[in-house]
Amino acid sequence: MDSALITPRPRPVPALRQQFLSTEFRRSYGWLAASMHRLVGCRNDAEDLASSAFTELAAIEEFEGIRQPRALLTTIARRLTFEFWRRRDLERDYLDALARQPECHDASPEELCLAVEELVRIDAALRRLSARAREAFLLSQYEGLGYAEIAERLGVSSSMVRKYVAQALDACWPAA
Repeated sequence: MDSALITPRPRPVPALRQQFLSTEFRRSYGWLAASMHRLVGCRNDAEDLASSAFTELAAIEEFEGIRQPRALLTTIARRLTFEFWRRRDLERDYLDALARQPECHDASPEELCLAVEELVRIDAALRRLSARAREAFLLSQYEGLGYAEIAERLGVSSSMVRKYVAQALDACWPAA
């Protein structure tokens, strides 16, 4: 066979991605886990955050354009750390509220975990709303205020409050 007719095949992109991720993991995982450990104070949580940061790095389609992988990993890991703290605070607040309730039902660890996951999901949905929509929803659902009272507090019409609350309900519990 004539070697001039055989053109070398380019390496498939998945192999390049795997090589990039493997090299970057070996180079930066220990450093990132140590950095996260200084932030969160727990080695296990730090390792979970570092692993999650690499998982998100692996999900980036255009990995060839990453010029400073450590800077990107730091940014991803810090965002994950804020989410971690927010989830921990929500869980602590939920457990505190549960402890203040009269004892009528002891929730299993699975039930507690599901409840916290639901709270985190609702919190994330509310954070995507405008500040006014979020406030209108919270005033309606947790303060028990009527739309007219909320409208007065927010300086908007009652129909706008109705729209805000509907947006929040749709965000938190979308139709199946």
